[in-house]
Amino acid sequence: MRLKIGIFDSGIGGFTILNSLLKTRKDVEVFYLADTKRIPFGNKNFKEIRLIAKEICYFFEDKNLDALLIACNTTNACALDILEKNLRIPCFDLINSVSEIVDKQIIGILATQTTVKSSYYKKAIISKKDNLKIFQKECPEFVSEIEKEKLDFFKLNNLSDLYLKPLLNKNIEELILGCSHYPLIYDFLRKKINPNIKIIDPSEALIKKFNQFFTIPKTDYYEGIYLENVKFFVTSERDEFSKKVKIWLGINKEISLVNLRSNV
Repeated sequence: MRLKIGIFDSGIGGFTILNSLLKTRKDVEVFYLADTKRIPFGNKNFKEIRLIAKEICYFFEDKNLDALLIACNTTNACALDILEKNLRIPCFDLINSVSEIVDKQIIGILATQTTVKSSYYKKAIISKKDNLKIFQKECPEFVSEIEKEKLDFFKLNNLSDLYLKPLLNKNIEELILGCSHYPLIYDFLRKKINPNIKIIDPSEALIKKFNQFFTIPKTDYYEGIYLENVKFFVTSERDEFSKKVKIWLGINKEISLVNLRSNV
């Protein structure tokens, strides 16, 4: 029997969590919700994110989920309690998962404006380990650039230099990619920083925690990413999202257009 798993994000950022999940197991049926109508989440305020979280719960409540994978760091930072309270299923989040694997003393975090403002990453990490230096940097333009059908590497290069410089000047030892979109340009970022600096993709920490909770069947062996049991839902721009699924995941897939209860 397959586990029914919900994943949500404002756009394609959740592909990083989806990939990490499907690289480790195939006994899942995934409902992927992208709230493309309101992308990006990272520049919205606390109140707006909490309202969106409630609407996401309404969407998932009739899907009979076994677990929710929170693929949006901003919603994680502002509304984890809403998701847990309303869905009443195991909710696996990026920030608390990452807080358990940090092992250096000087930490840099790239994240959205609202995630940085919440300081949720700092609080979660400090709660697990003492004597840390944690530096955060807002990256307001990364998501919109990564969401483009064709990446503008000249623009990404300039933005990366802008966002990374303040953290690298602090001699960071680990860099957390604190938005699920950012690991999509992992290779690009990796080339721009010293190889001694560890880059943390929070999706890997989240899926590790998920797999510890839901044991992988012994009969399952990795045979490549299998996307047949993934259903995609968007709140706008269905055709555009279909193209991005083709670009990033390499498949042609039916995309369902849905409406969330929305006043935002």
